[in-house]
Amino acid sequence: MNEIICPSCQKAFKVDEAGFADILKQVRDHQFEEELLKRLALADKEKESAVKLAEANIKNSLQEQLLKKDKELTELKAQKETEFLQLKAKLDNAEIAKKLAITEATQKVEKERDDLTNVIKLKDTEKELLEKSLNEKYSAALKEKDAIIRHKDEEIALRKDMKLKLSTKMIGETLEQHCETEFNKLRATAFQRAYFEKDNDSKFGSKGDFIYKETDEAGNEIISIMFEMKNEGDETATKKRNEDFLKELDKDRTEKKCEYAVLVSLLEADSEYYNSGIVDVSHKFNKMYVVRPQFFIPIITLLRNAAMNSLQYKAELSLVKNQNIDITNFEEKINAFKDGFARNYELASRKFKTAIDEIDKTIDHLQKTKDALLSSDNNLRLANQKAEDLTIKKLTHGNPTMKAKFDELK
Repeated sequence: MNEIICPSCQKAFKVDEAGFADILKQVRDHQFEEELLKRLALADKEKESAVKLAEANIKNSLQEQLLKKDKELTELKAQKETEFLQLKAKLDNAEIAKKLAITEATQKVEKERDDLTNVIKLKDTEKELLEKSLNEKYSAALKEKDAIIRHKDEEIALRKDMKLKLSTKMIGETLEQHCETEFNKLRATAFQRAYFEKDNDSKFGSKGDFIYKETDEAGNEIISIMFEMKNEGDETATKKRNEDFLKELDKDRTEKKCEYAVLVSLLEADSEYYNSGIVDVSHKFNKMYVVRPQFFIPIITLLRNAAMNSLQYKAELSLVKNQNIDITNFEEKINAFKDGFARNYELASRKFKTAIDEIDKTIDHLQKTKDALLSSDNNLRLANQKAEDLTIKKLTHGNPTMKAKFDELK
């Protein structure tokens, strides 16, 4: 978007690239037409001035020459009349001389007249050449302007085509294949002990698309996620919504005993809500998220890292339960820790969502994104500090039963 300030009211308004190009085209066309009209008017005035000047010069020259010749003829006539009596005998010769003089004078005048005619023709030729030159010059300018406009139109079409291809990248291959391929690219390096396979168990009447599970070296489960992939082309007659699949996904997650549920969806492609990043729908179904395909790996990483931070305490809690220890106050502290961790994780998740939102916006919002990411990192750091500060000694403080049991173990 381009911001433009009105020169009349000084108000700012925004136009997109197409609107801006249209305004620019109108302004250029108007300026070009004005300049062309001014140049043609100036050429016409110069032509008229040149013609009038040539005509005036020719007229004045002819008048001067005619006056001069008349004067010469008058003087010659007076002289001839004066000498008439003296040259009567030579009348024939004088008459011939007179005719010769008149012929020569007439020929000279006619020659000058022809020269002036040629000058006028030359001016007309120069005028025609000037008009032709101006027409060729402005025709070239018009062609150049048309070429620029055509290039801009091609560029806009290319950008629209790139945007369309990006938005429909998953069309033509199934979304399941895409996600499985993306996971397999990182399986050997980032998910060595992870299980990620299609859900083929339909004994409960329905099944999800993929199940992700990961365990530690001792075989304790770190995290489990039920994935559902939904893809829909633009040509589909009946458009589905993401909410139409959340209930069934929650049912599949519960039946397969998965901790989290994630819907990877290309539905509702124009929705700003789902295009903003990782969408937490836990207010409708517990521990459930809706993401676009580009956030498939990030959501696994985010949930996995959070689970890794609490793995140590899950293992300790499992050990204490197996020894049949009185854990009434112990569980309260663990729950308090989990609640605190959950709050920090929720804050981190919200800040992460804010960061994703800001990344998808313009470059002007990058500072806000940085603050959100720093805030998210701070909350995760606080959660990690809480996890590191939690010890058996702190957990057994004020709990005689627990203290006595651990003393016996020592």
